[in-house]
Parts: sequence; C-alpha cells; structure tokens
Amino acid sequence: MKTGDTVITKKQHPCGGSRWEVAGMGADVKIRCLTCGRTLLLLPDELKKRIKQILPKEG
Repeated sequence: MKTGDTVITKKQHPCGGSRWEVAGMGADVKIRCLTCGRTLLLLPDELKKRIKQILPKEG
C-alpha cells in the first residue's frame, strides 16, 4: 500500500462510500473518502483490518 492507492473497506462510511484514497503514510495513515471527502487518520494495523481490497494507483 502506497500513497495514491485506492482501498475498499469492509464496512461503508456513513455517507455510503467504501472507497478511500491513501493520502499520506507515516506513523499514522491518512485516508480520504472518495464520496464525501472526509479524511481519517488510522494506525497501519487498524487500517489493515478494515481493508477488503487494494487498487494500485494507475500509471
């Protein structure tokens, strides 16, 4: 998983979207909802539990 990748989560966000873009990596992983634009900071282990599929960045 790298910055720019799209991840699909097991559960939907309250806005109805389940696709997120990885916006930053570090001690925390910053992800942005592609439906409503909300951003979240999660620990890498916590994010790995929530991921259903990783779609690599195109190009």
